Amino acid sequence: MTTMTTASSDRTTAAAAERTGARTAEAAGVISGARERIDALDDRIIGLVQERMAVSAVIQEARIESGGRRVNLSREMEVLAHYRDALGKPGTALAMTLLELCRGRI
Repeated sequence: MTTMTTASSDRTTAAAAERTGARTAEAAGVISGARERIDALDDRIIGLVQERMAVSAVIQEARIESGGRRVNLSREMEVLAHYRDALGKPGTALAMTLLELCRGRI
């Protein structure tokens, strides 16, 4: 019976290693839990980006209706600087992606 239990445990550890890259069941558990949290955070981030897109659309519409341009480049530079200051160089790329999502390509 012990051989069967050991074989089952070995298969479980091997499956966990394949899914997570971990070499122990304990590490696989930590990784799986952290991945669940990341997935939840990603869902929240996506929701916030969608909300940002909607707010940006309101701003663009108001600006255009008032005779202004769709894009305010000085404001975009502020956004880029804010993300760069908070996240470093990769923050600039992230901000550019957000701006593109929210206003489209210019």
